[in-house]
Amino acid sequence: MVKSKLKAVALDVDGTITDNTRKLCVNAINAIYQSENIGIPVIFVTGNVMCVAKALSIFLGTTGGLVAENGGVIESGGRTKILGNIKECVNAYNVLKSKFDVTRRVLAEDRVSEVALERTLPVEMVRDAVMDFNVVVYDSKFAIHLTDPLVDKGSSLKMVCSDLGLETDEILAIGDGENDIEFFNVAGVKVAVNNADDKLKDIADYITVKSYGDGVAEAMERFILKEV
Repeated sequence: MVKSKLKAVALDVDGTITDNTRKLCVNAINAIYQSENIGIPVIFVTGNVMCVAKALSIFLGTTGGLVAENGGVIESGGRTKILGNIKECVNAYNVLKSKFDVTRRVLAEDRVSEVALERTLPVEMVRDAVMDFNVVVYDSKFAIHLTDPLVDKGSSLKMVCSDLGLETDEILAIGDGENDIEFFNVAGVKVAVNNADDKLKDIADYITVKSYGDGVAEAMERFILKEV
């Protein structure tokens, strides 16, 4: 691992720069500011919708591009691209809804590549119910996502990095959930915050002592900010 190679930071949002009530962490915000100020761009890689990711990027001043809806939508070079096909996800949701009392997450009308559900059912029950559909089911701990299997956070991060002129092994990735596994798999340095899913911790290069956004600040100080 060569820390000096790192040229950008890819951050998950919910449960990573926020706490479990979705409040942003001040220490994480300060670390993002510092990274951008020294020319290390921050890329948000989130399961949330693009309008939320875009607003976050504007208010925090990030310049690295955006991956939203678990890779289903990206923004890079001033262009937004929809990569995921929502049709099969909606079909799976309709069958699921015919069997169980399930509800789509807020901002459902803004989600253009996948379906996100309130976490009212165990994720394994959802997986079993939609197993005949060509979808992948993720539990982000904030929602259950029905996604297009042809896209994920890792494949979409590669596209954003290409537009930035970067290789993904030049990226510091920080996350907390099972939907972060694919973008960890392509990153140069992989950091799981202390509250992360055990599956993510198993493949991480470093697990922070602190949780949520305080863990993000810890990781960025260790791998980015102290290297300048």
